[in-house]
Amino acid sequence: MLDKETRERIISLIHKEVVPAIGCTEPMAVALAVARAKEALGTMPERIEVLLSANILKNAMGVGIPGTGMIGLPIAVALGACIGRSEYQLEVLRDLTPATLAEGKKYMQEHDINIKLKDGITEKLYIEVTCYAAAPSTPDAPSAPLHSKAIISGSHTRFIYIENAGGEVKIDLTSPQKVESASSHRSREFCSRAPLSPQKEDEDIRLNLKIVHDFATEAPLEEIRFILQTKEYNMKAAHDAILGNYGHNLGKTIDRPLAKGIFGNSIFSHIIAKTASACDARMGGAMIPVMSNSGSGNQGICATNPVVVYAIENENTEEELIRALTLSHLTAIYIKQSLGKLSALCGCVVASIGSSCGITYLMGGDYQRICHSVKNMIANLTGMICDGAKPSCALKISSGVSTAILSALLSMEGKSVTSAEGIIDDDVDKSIHNLTSIGADAMRATDDMVLNIMTHKGC
Repeated sequence: MLDKETRERIISLIHKEVVPAIGCTEPMAVALAVARAKEALGTMPERIEVLLSANILKNAMGVGIPGTGMIGLPIAVALGACIGRSEYQLEVLRDLTPATLAEGKKYMQEHDINIKLKDGITEKLYIEVTCYAAAPSTPDAPSAPLHSKAIISGSHTRFIYIENAGGEVKIDLTSPQKVESASSHRSREFCSRAPLSPQKEDEDIRLNLKIVHDFATEAPLEEIRFILQTKEYNMKAAHDAILGNYGHNLGKTIDRPLAKGIFGNSIFSHIIAKTASACDARMGGAMIPVMSNSGSGNQGICATNPVVVYAIENENTEEELIRALTLSHLTAIYIKQSLGKLSALCGCVVASIGSSCGITYLMGGDYQRICHSVKNMIANLTGMICDGAKPSCALKISSGVSTAILSALLSMEGKSVTSAEGIIDDDVDKSIHNLTSIGADAMRATDDMVLNIMTHKGC
């Protein structure tokens, strides 16, 4: 068994990366930055300037903003200024009501909201918000406008710079001499259980698949029971999604008689339906919180719901479910350590690799078979592009989950893609790094082309 200090560091990492979120995390992170900049200004801004990295812009252009019936960043920025509270983190807009939505729409129409790309940066996750307001003045003593600034970089809630209206810098991690922690508040109940002495962000424990497996399968059960909150959040999202019509209704379509005539009333169809439904609702702008993974709600859904549905229908024990969910989520976190929070590679590739590991474990698979599942996944899904957060993400998630089940079944039959084939290596961690090298490095030109296409369409 891993020693206590190592287990505590892994638990701290899970608490940091698996947190509740309402809506797509990119526009919510923008709203969070706006809320924090407005708090630093001390008054309602008259003008807001938002500078974004290309990947943030890509993931925020076509996604529904929860509870608004609207798409895109302007309403997210307006609501961040009107009702956003930074202590809510990625649930920053949870106080939304019909009255405050009307207030946000009015603000958007009457005030200057300027959103554009930030030039000259290499960080894929970057949000810079500057709020402006008129300062009190007299005819004899005119004052310069007040302004405040907040910058998020590296992860969706990591503030690296905050400047208030008086020019006082509260946080500055843009200078290498500054070491003050930029991670403000963690999510409420879920993260309040993190162990003492949390690691700094650049000191996160570096994982490999064997560490992930050993932790998930051997850690004392009470240390990892908290992972069941992912089930509570993400399965509830799937249930609530059935009550409305969101996105492309993929989850509901798979549950209808015509689809059952094709797929059957099977574990396979139930897994896809419960996973797609939650994604339908989230991308369609439902006011439904989910438990995210590595800054993505869709990744959290994809790492959770397939494992939960399989465990329920296969009649696995609660302990087996806890360990399978831990394996799934921690595998996704491990892969994202080398891929990065945002990339040209669709996040469903990462999260469905995690769910395939979890399902393989629930099938009775050992470490070797879990490695086989990972290799089978990489051989199939590598190269699936991310073209932004949007309702059709449910289709990609369904493709990932379908492959996850197939890969697990093959591995339990002793079948694995070999090192003689494509990018697969004998070593499973090398295979994973081959995947992430393609996604983080080789697909940069793809990322640029995708953004260029998205921003120059006729619509």
